[in-house]
Amino acid sequence: MGAADVHDACASASKSGARAALIAALLGFFVITLDAVVVNVALPTLAHDLGAGVAGLQWVVDGYTLMFGALLLSAGALGDRMGARRIFGVGLAVFVAASVVCGWAPSLAVLVAARLVQGAGAAAMMPASMALIRQVYPDPGPRAHAIALWAMGGSVAATSGPVIGGWLALLSWRWIFFINVPVGLLTLAFLVRTPQSPRRSVPFDPLGQTTAVFAMGALIYGAIEAGSQGLGAVSVWFAFALAAAALATFAWSQAHGTHPMVPLELLKPRNARVALAVGFTFMVGYFGLPFVMSLYLQQHRGLSAPATGAAFLPMMLTGLVLTPFSARLVRRHGARAMIVSGLLAMASGLAVIAALPASAPVGLIAALMVLVGLAGPLVAPPVTAVLLSSVPAALAGTASGVFNTGRQVGGALAVAVFGTLLAQAPSFLLGMRASLGLAAGLSLATALISLRLEA
Repeated sequence: MGAADVHDACASASKSGARAALIAALLGFFVITLDAVVVNVALPTLAHDLGAGVAGLQWVVDGYTLMFGALLLSAGALGDRMGARRIFGVGLAVFVAASVVCGWAPSLAVLVAARLVQGAGAAAMMPASMALIRQVYPDPGPRAHAIALWAMGGSVAATSGPVIGGWLALLSWRWIFFINVPVGLLTLAFLVRTPQSPRRSVPFDPLGQTTAVFAMGALIYGAIEAGSQGLGAVSVWFAFALAAAALATFAWSQAHGTHPMVPLELLKPRNARVALAVGFTFMVGYFGLPFVMSLYLQQHRGLSAPATGAAFLPMMLTGLVLTPFSARLVRRHGARAMIVSGLLAMASGLAVIAALPASAPVGLIAALMVLVGLAGPLVAPPVTAVLLSSVPAALAGTASGVFNTGRQVGGALAVAVFGTLLAQAPSFLLGMRASLGLAAGLSLATALISLRLEA
């Protein structure tokens, strides 16, 4: 075999490995996103089978989101230390094993515990999937194309999640978790064909990570328990006090630590602070709405699980169709105009849905949810670009981790607070209106703050 043949063979192997890595990363992102949204439509049947109240359902949703968001801060550093391919494989194995336990769960407690483990596996996979793409696509042009394909995996999951969840719930809610097993095995088949990832020694912040988990966990626990125990319960106030103490310790560790997870210089640019606030409040509406409306449409309007999933389809399709055009719209209108418009659309949709009478046609509700769906392509891509362009290149990875953690905490806190409002209100309809009204107010306030963006 000549030198040219060896070169061609190596190039072919390199292309094959890059293709396998991209498919593995795309499937990983797909299943991570799917599990964040697919469960909402199955909540009523799950509650019936396991005897769960609103607080239990909140933990089913938030257990996954909480651990996902809390561990994202350190998962990237862990991937650098172990290698992206290895940590992705470990996270995938944990995720699939936890999915099996979720599907088998004989009780609510087992299901929630498994959802926590699922979230930990997802946190390991998420940054590693991006690192795999950077590794096998060193040139900016092909890498940008690969990242666009990777992002489509999340968009397809977010769009199809409610529909998939609705149809699987007809068989059993357990299948929304068992479906992860074949997808996970397929992902593993491509992962073993990817090249080994380099490792490098990077610092780790154990105090920051520990206090971040305690702060987020205690805050979500207090918000959820306030719904079942009442805001004046000792356990609720203890949880909030623990969250405050953990948050104070976290802030101190970041200000005085040698290798902080969230360097203070990250928060100095105004654009960075506004972008982080937008990411948080955007998820309050975008993640909180499906939780509330899934319960409302099935328990109070009598829709089946597939029909409920279909009601969310226009909202989700809006994001899928418009996201590829987001960059072009930013070039034409500017990031600030896009972000403000998206937040105003979300606030309008949430406010009008909250004001609808109980007899409003489901078709009208579905159409109004499209306004919330518009916020996805109008807000998420440009605000991410604004954040990354406002921090030094060396902090881009850290900024992305903090941004995504804030998004996950926003979604988890929305489910916790909205569930409490549903449980404490005199009627479900009043609780739903209060929840959506709160989300609309936050979106409007953040739209006004976003006017200060220098973009």
